[in-house]
Amino acid sequence: MGLGYIGLPTAALIASKGIQVLGVDVVESVVKTINSGKIHIIEPSLDGLVKHGVERGYLKAASKPDASDVFLIAVPTPFKENHLPDLTYVETATRMVMPHLKEGDLFIIESTSPVGTTEKMANLIFQERPELKGKISIAYCPERVLPGNVIYELKNNDRAIGGIDEQSTKNAVEFYRLFVSGELHETNARTAEMTKLVENASRDVQIAFANELSMICDEADINVWELINLANKHPRVNILQPGTGVGGHCIAVDPWFIVSEFAEKAKIIRTAREINNYKTDWVIEKIKNVALEFELKEGRKPIIACFGLAFKPDIDDLRESPSLHVVQSLISKGYEILAVEPNIEDSKKANGLTLYSIEEATAKSDIGFKLVNHSAFNKLPKSIIPFVK
Repeated sequence: MGLGYIGLPTAALIASKGIQVLGVDVVESVVKTINSGKIHIIEPSLDGLVKHGVERGYLKAASKPDASDVFLIAVPTPFKENHLPDLTYVETATRMVMPHLKEGDLFIIESTSPVGTTEKMANLIFQERPELKGKISIAYCPERVLPGNVIYELKNNDRAIGGIDEQSTKNAVEFYRLFVSGELHETNARTAEMTKLVENASRDVQIAFANELSMICDEADINVWELINLANKHPRVNILQPGTGVGGHCIAVDPWFIVSEFAEKAKIIRTAREINNYKTDWVIEKIKNVALEFELKEGRKPIIACFGLAFKPDIDDLRESPSLHVVQSLISKGYEILAVEPNIEDSKKANGLTLYSIEEATAKSDIGFKLVNHSAFNKLPKSIIPFVK
């Protein structure tokens, strides 16, 4: 259920093992694209895997679920106002499959979710289908993959798998053994849910340290890149690289799920989120200051090139992207922006922004800023101001 950045690679990987897979997505264009053997997202090796699965008849897409043995939920879990988790998509997907559930089936949630979500969906199922209580298995198994290397990591990374009872856990582990080579760690649903949140909150805290350090160094007139390189020479120090902020559906979102439930205790986690969000606003102010210096000197507002819109290097994913926020904010304030995103061709996928090539943006702009460290930007002129390195 859900054929996005996790659902489609998972479906294609399972199908590659000779297992019949029905991928369900409510977006009709996604269904048509996949059934034609093509993909609607950028992910290395995924196109060949999908094409192979469709041509061999093991992978098919549809807009509605059908009777199956295993139901896997891989839909988004965004947050609402005040950073409260929104389980609408998970609940909707659960309700869609409920009429098709039968004795012996396995129901798995992979969507990143607050602690207790699997139990809530189990209660929902048993309220509507009380005859299934004790007759189906329900479990949670979070994905832990790196965009740009999803296929390899889906297959090879360890997985934490937790059921609502011991038998559910064991049945889920048996299913994942069909296509995962990594070690499968048995636990309970609540621990598996928290494992995913903690992994991303930990990363967020580490990134926040680097981003806070970059702002301190800017004020102290210290080259942050050189400083981190020198500090990392210490055998027990490993500072990450600062950036424009933090994006993506995981690290920029998941820590709030912990904060929303444990507000009094999650002090470091909340602060890290606030620092990383503030870093994006700080970048916007830095760009505005450079633009003002240009205007005072030249007597006109500059044409600004912004290189990169995705939330991380060499992908096309704009979810929670700080770089996209920077560009949209500058445009809303009246700046003329030439947006460059080499991994996206369709302006519709770029939230309606007009996209420029690297060469065109470099030639037409007065000042430029590298917001994402795409490999395509390796040869940008030295005059381009880097916020990432």
